[in-house]
Amino acid sequence: MITLTYEYKLIPDGKQIEVIENTLDVCRSVWNFALRERKDWLSSRKSPVNACSLEKEYILPADSPYPNYHVQAKYLTEAKKISERLKSVNAQVLQQVLRTLDRAFLDMKSKNFGFPRFKNKYRMRTFVYPQMLKDCVKDSQIKLPQLGWVKFRKSRDIPRGFEIKQARIVRRASGYFIMLSLQLDVSIPDVPFHGHPLGIDLGLDKFLATSDGQLVTRPRFLSQLHRELKLLQRRLRNKKKGSSNRHKLNQRIARLHQRVSDTRKDWQFKLAHSLCDQAQSIFIEDINFISWAKGMLGKHTLDASFGQFVAILKWVAWKRDVFVAEVDKNYTSQICPNCGSHTGKKLLSVREHNCPKCGYKTHRDVAAAQVIRNRGVENALGHGVLENACGDGLVGAVMSSQESTKQEILNASLRITVALAGVSMSSELKFVI
Repeated sequence: MITLTYEYKLIPDGKQIEVIENTLDVCRSVWNFALRERKDWLSSRKSPVNACSLEKEYILPADSPYPNYHVQAKYLTEAKKISERLKSVNAQVLQQVLRTLDRAFLDMKSKNFGFPRFKNKYRMRTFVYPQMLKDCVKDSQIKLPQLGWVKFRKSRDIPRGFEIKQARIVRRASGYFIMLSLQLDVSIPDVPFHGHPLGIDLGLDKFLATSDGQLVTRPRFLSQLHRELKLLQRRLRNKKKGSSNRHKLNQRIARLHQRVSDTRKDWQFKLAHSLCDQAQSIFIEDINFISWAKGMLGKHTLDASFGQFVAILKWVAWKRDVFVAEVDKNYTSQICPNCGSHTGKKLLSVREHNCPKCGYKTHRDVAAAQVIRNRGVENALGHGVLENACGDGLVGAVMSSQESTKQEILNASLRITVALAGVSMSSELKFVI
């Protein structure tokens, strides 16, 4: 099953904008009410009976059930019968708000995320239509519940054979956007290791260095506009909360942040395509970028957005039939790529690799990229390039030359089929463009 998300710019009229804003406002109220209900239930049970607070304490019946999604969805159905404000919004949209809140609580426990927060009118920016009609798109218009036919900027055609499963409306500083989730019931094998290998070393001094000797300077997207952002946010401090002047200034700041984000994403896409032009197999380090962002250089790490670049690189590489794999990051700067000897730790001020045994000299980051390439090739060859992962025979058994040729023909036919549909993407990779 292939799942894609195509993003388009909406062009709603005045009445449709009012409906969208009203839907966002009602969704915000439902989120805040449901979150308040959950917090009250938890607060009423967090202290023992013989140690209640002397000032105040939440008192709820002992037999009241925990307000999970199913309980709150039942209450929502009853509330819609008596509330005209809730009736003005599609029922499935409000149910998706409760599902999102329930997922936030699950992620808080399983992924150690923070506690869900209440939302003001600026934080609630999206809502979802979980079901769409079959013929909901005609030319440059899409039919949405309660909105009718809405114009959108059709920057590219929807691939043939894909079904529109759901639509998400997003409000941004530059306008309204729609994200269409598309699905196609087809299975496509992963790209195998082949061709010229390329190692990539990511860093803050240079954004990346390749094993072929290319050094890419890190563009400072946020730093270029930091002075303007600082001045605008200083003016925002003196604006009265809730005033129209504060709202206009907030919109201006949001447009500036979106300009930074769009510029960064466009540059990373171009860089990913450039790397795919140079090699047929790419190896990168397995790095936890979240820990990088918590250090003293966190601001520069977030500005570089390494995690987003890796996700973009994987998507572009699969689309262009380029193999991508991650390798161990440890000691890549302490090993000589030429002879494999250990050269010891290097200070960050040392930008040159000089092996005392074989005399190999090159840029420090280029040497690390070459070590990454060597590790990636060794892992790819060590695990067997011709492993059978499609269920023919025993998993892990090396195929014969005849079976390998048949498998390559099958893989090529599958890729051609999807290419004719207008897209090629991994069955497990989802990326928003």
